[in-house]
Amino acid sequence: MQKTAILILAAGSSSRMGTIKQILPFKNTTLLGWSLKIAEQSKANDIFCILGANKNVVEKSIQANGVHFITNTNYKNGLSSSIIAGILHIEKKYDSALIMLADQPNISSPYLDQLMKIAQENPEKIVASNYNEKAGVPVIFPKKYFNDLKMLEGDNGAKIFLQKNTSKIIKMPSTNLIDIDTIKDYKKLTDS
Repeated sequence: MQKTAILILAAGSSSRMGTIKQILPFKNTTLLGWSLKIAEQSKANDIFCILGANKNVVEKSIQANGVHFITNTNYKNGLSSSIIAGILHIEKKYDSALIMLADQPNISSPYLDQLMKIAQENPEKIVASNYNEKAGVPVIFPKKYFNDLKMLEGDNGAKIFLQKNTSKIIKMPSTNLIDIDTIKDYKKLTDS
């Protein structure tokens, strides 16, 4: 049985938002709290939350029990630095990493479980969410890609790596996956 760790990337400074995005109220918790709750309800072996900017404020807002925290001191180097921090922390103990963001409120635990089921059945493949035929997060990388992930740079996360490796990816049908990047996005989410 594959051991899968969820890495929730939550180290960013929310510069486009203008406020600490991770702690914005959402469904009786926060945006990050909701992502953690969904991850905790999934069948993943362990959950790791990567924090950086505003670490102390964000960490105090979290009421998740089974979550381990990883500090990304290089968070100013972009999303890739959080992926690297997460992979370095889990690479020896896990067979795959499920990478998700702290600001995707429409993700569900059954969706994460479906990603893991397909990854289990296809252990050599990357299993990614499908955004208009482009692969994105949440995404599961088997251990054989961990070294590639440790070489990522900048704020694109694994986007360029995924674009270069389309033949190695299974894209999951996904619906209504949104990121909350601006106040306008957040207002649209909370007004609906």
